[in-house]
Amino acid sequence: MRAVATVLLLVVLATAVATFARSRRIPAPSLLVLAGLGVALVPGTPELHIPPQAIALIVLPPLLYASAEELSLRDLRTVWRPVTVLAFGLVLCSAAAVAWVASALTGLPPATAFVLGAVLSSTDPVAVTALGRRLALPGRVQVLVQAESLFNDATSLVLFKVAIGIAVAAGPVGGAAAAGQFALLAGGGSLVGAGVAGVVALIRRRTVDPVLETVIALVTPYSAYVLAESAHTSGVTAVVVAGVLLGRSGHRLSDARIRLQLHAVYAVVVFLLESVVFSVVGLTLPELVRVLPDGTGGWPEQALALAVVVIGVRLVWMLALSTATHTGTSTAAGVGAAGGGGTGGARGRPSWRVAAVVSWAGTRGVMPLAAALSIPLATESGAPLPGRALVLVLTTAVVVLTLVVQGLTLAPVVNRSGLALEPEHTAREEADARDALNRAALAHIDELALLDAQPRHAVDRVRRGLAARLDHDADDSGSASADTAYRELRQGVIAVQNAELRRLYDAHLISAATLRGLRHDLDREEAALGGR
Repeated sequence: MRAVATVLLLVVLATAVATFARSRRIPAPSLLVLAGLGVALVPGTPELHIPPQAIALIVLPPLLYASAEELSLRDLRTVWRPVTVLAFGLVLCSAAAVAWVASALTGLPPATAFVLGAVLSSTDPVAVTALGRRLALPGRVQVLVQAESLFNDATSLVLFKVAIGIAVAAGPVGGAAAAGQFALLAGGGSLVGAGVAGVVALIRRRTVDPVLETVIALVTPYSAYVLAESAHTSGVTAVVVAGVLLGRSGHRLSDARIRLQLHAVYAVVVFLLESVVFSVVGLTLPELVRVLPDGTGGWPEQALALAVVVIGVRLVWMLALSTATHTGTSTAAGVGAAGGGGTGGARGRPSWRVAAVVSWAGTRGVMPLAAALSIPLATESGAPLPGRALVLVLTTAVVVLTLVVQGLTLAPVVNRSGLALEPEHTAREEADARDALNRAALAHIDELALLDAQPRHAVDRVRRGLAARLDHDADDSGSASADTAYRELRQGVIAVQNAELRRLYDAHLISAATLRGLRHDLDREEAALGGR
């Protein structure tokens, strides 16, 4: 009963802190970590014992799925080269640098230091998405950071399993075995995710009940994760692939009424899970410090040094990519494109601004903590795994440092870089897109009028409403449900507007954020008309 009460109090506290952070425009993950840390330091606070697989199984799948659904495939195609370079090269380099520094500073055995390097080698998609959601970054910069954090998991997970194998078995792992593990984790996870996405798409096309649709949407990430892990592949990769594929086709799988409900339900689920999980990160650190063995009192300085290493290595890699872009290296071409992204930036110029923003946005978060908690307690011989407690403390401390320091300063860094989109830019893009949708709808109405395909009074009524929108007057759709002909005509017009919206997006005339916002507005109009 006490454990249940603790969890409920944690949910209430985390929700209150996250709500306060949003109202004050403070990054919620940073404030939640500080709140959790403060609560853990209060005398009498009960210890929070987290099962090693609890975060990975319960929290991560829906958060990863929500992040993957937001990923723009169009923009992903423009940044796949730098994402690939970062997902492989930067992860390997970061793991090696952290392992070397940790071994030199802490006295950890090389095998255990390599485990720590693998844990801290990749950025965290949950933290990156949560921090970047409210920043006015250009679309391609945002998708570069988000895609890298989603797709570097396979590399870091292989490194982690190889490192665990070395530390537990005290024996080397060959390159062929590591490559085989990577193919199994990344390739197998991708296949499972694609298969789950295909099955879910078939089911959702035949489902018209909003409750069933909501249940299917909530079960999908867990199904992908559990099936992939059962097949000894990457559950995280499976969830990401399923989310990207279903996010691309989700608009065609259900009607507006169901999409609005799914959006509302998932917003609540993501808000609650993010609020709780970042609070847990802060709550965990003091408890881990209490069980540290003697002789490890220098862990704060060691954690700070490791945080500097992971940030510094990342910054060097991003500057190198920007330089490669300047010299025409195709591998980094996407970084130059990301710097433009419809914001007027020039392609082919080295951009320290993009390098600084992308580097500072790459925080560590929930996934490193979940990986560290899953480190075995003992070696194959039965002896305790040396340095495990220190690895847990250093991992959590680096996560806290990056979430707090980078999270609280990310907005100023973005603003000083000049990459942030002005509110006027976003408003102008949205207004221009709305005008384009209304002009396409008027053209469709004119065609119907020439063909006498609909009653004249319904055509005139819709035409007046669209003309009023172009003149920025009020909409007259409030009485739409009373007129069947009008409702059917408006539904046809909304279909035309959705098609025009997709054309604008595919032609790179609007961003993914504008696409989602206007599509949500069209869904609200369609749902207000009633019917399927």
